[in-house]
Amino acid sequence: MLKIEDIQSLIKTLDASSINEFTYEADGAKIELKKQGAQQAVPAPQVVAPNQSPTHEHVSAPVETYTSSAEQKEDTANTSNGDYEITSPMVGTFYSSSSPDTEAFVSVGDQVSEDTVVCIVEAMKLFNEIEAEVSGEIVEILVENGELVEYGQPLYRVKTK
Repeated sequence: MLKIEDIQSLIKTLDASSINEFTYEADGAKIELKKQGAQQAVPAPQVVAPNQSPTHEHVSAPVETYTSSAEQKEDTANTSNGDYEITSPMVGTFYSSSSPDTEAFVSVGDQVSEDTVVCIVEAMKLFNEIEAEVSGEIVEILVENGELVEYGQPLYRVKTK
């Protein structure tokens, strides 16, 4: 069976090469690696333990398009309840407070400035503080505590000063 270090080395080697796909089978275990830009969209690499049958599901992933920061700022100016949206800078888990037993960083009606921490987005066990980046009043909270958020997903609406 491959060790994690071996798998990581394979991923780096594949990434640096012109090969788009790699499959390795040994002792009933199988690992399939495909580059992100490969022809067919597939789920993340999977390792199949011995005595398990590998699943060969090919899933077509929806194509998502993301706008640049300048375009996002233009779009956020057209919101109904506020004139700015604070968006998630990454994919992760949204937390409205630093721990379950403390108050939320901000609530509807709170005044914020550019450097006010409004939430935390956890990505890969790293807790990233998200700042408002504008001065104004929080008029709407668009996500629930513990909810998974996507890159560019609006988290708060703010009425700027």
